[in-house]
Amino acid sequence: MTFDPSSLTLTDPTQVWLEVSDLVRSQAWQRSQACSHPSSRWNAYLNQVCLQTILPWLREEHAGKALAVPSFTALPSIWEFVNGTGVAWDRLRIVLIPTETIDLSELRVPQEWVDIPDWVADYYFGVQVDPDCASIRVWGYATHEQLKQNGSYDSQDRSYCLDEAHVIQNMSVLWVSRQLGITETTRRTVATLPVIPLAQVENLIPRLGSSEVVSPRLAVPFQLWGALISHGGWRQKLYHHRLGHPEQWSVLEWLQTGVSDAARQMGWGQSTWQPAIVAAARGTTQFFPEVLLTRHMIIAQQQYELRVMPRTGGVWRFELRHAMGDSIPAGFTLRLLTEDLQAFEGNEDTASKPVECLFVEVSLAPGEGIVWEIEPTPINYDREILRF
Repeated sequence: MTFDPSSLTLTDPTQVWLEVSDLVRSQAWQRSQACSHPSSRWNAYLNQVCLQTILPWLREEHAGKALAVPSFTALPSIWEFVNGTGVAWDRLRIVLIPTETIDLSELRVPQEWVDIPDWVADYYFGVQVDPDCASIRVWGYATHEQLKQNGSYDSQDRSYCLDEAHVIQNMSVLWVSRQLGITETTRRTVATLPVIPLAQVENLIPRLGSSEVVSPRLAVPFQLWGALISHGGWRQKLYHHRLGHPEQWSVLEWLQTGVSDAARQMGWGQSTWQPAIVAAARGTTQFFPEVLLTRHMIIAQQQYELRVMPRTGGVWRFELRHAMGDSIPAGFTLRLLTEDLQAFEGNEDTASKPVECLFVEVSLAPGEGIVWEIEPTPINYDREILRF
């Protein structure tokens, strides 16, 4: 018998029932293999089925510009560790929380989505996934404010649990209130996370990256874990360590042998440039003929390009340009930070008026990491650590 979600909607029109296509299930299963452990692969499968079914519906019915955040390509590095998927449009953010359980007496949200400042959402959707019947049900939602005020914290699995009595199970309430412009307080302020010393990070990643650690998120105190996982570059490094992958973000290797698959998926590529000489490790000199690295991105609905190119003496130049050759508007900033997000002298360039490009030149030691930022923030931005 073919699943007919419309028949279920007639039974309970206040909730959302959607059919999961065979193609979505097949693609989700293939992509879930990019995780290291059976439990994380199943988590990735459920989240991909959830996202790839709900996102088209959201775009068609309520939010034409809805996007997965931080980006679809970055999500496996989250699903390796945490259940849930962020979706954003305009200034609104939701988190989809899939579950297979039949018992919907509570909405259970991992602490990461509630207490990491950059991950906090306005609304959390409880999604029941039935892989056998190829259907999903968005059974209710709650705000961040409700989770913090009415939810109980379960220290065993570090989750906020909200009783179904406090979950709004009539989904039309949300859509009608948005159409009417009704505003509500959706978020509570959460405490900032500590800055982790780089030496501690270098010890944590091999330790948590071991296949013997089934659940890294429970292996260290939450503040330490939250600070580590919220840094996109560190999260990617931990993720690839668990997969047994070599360094994915080595700029020197990109210039020599081509951009890694992981970096290419994030938007990095190569272009031609004038020949350059770069001082490499151990006093040797390497020549990189006519190659520079580029990363394409969308900022304020316009296409931009970040360029990274070698100079002499261990100096690297970072440039931001409009992809179509237009000027960069006043107020844009290109900023470089150390791997542990510390500023340094001459680390940023801000456009006080429209300019052709923004650039920062920095001298880097072999093996040193650098993080780039741009204001306004590019769509789907997630921190990266470029290794030199």
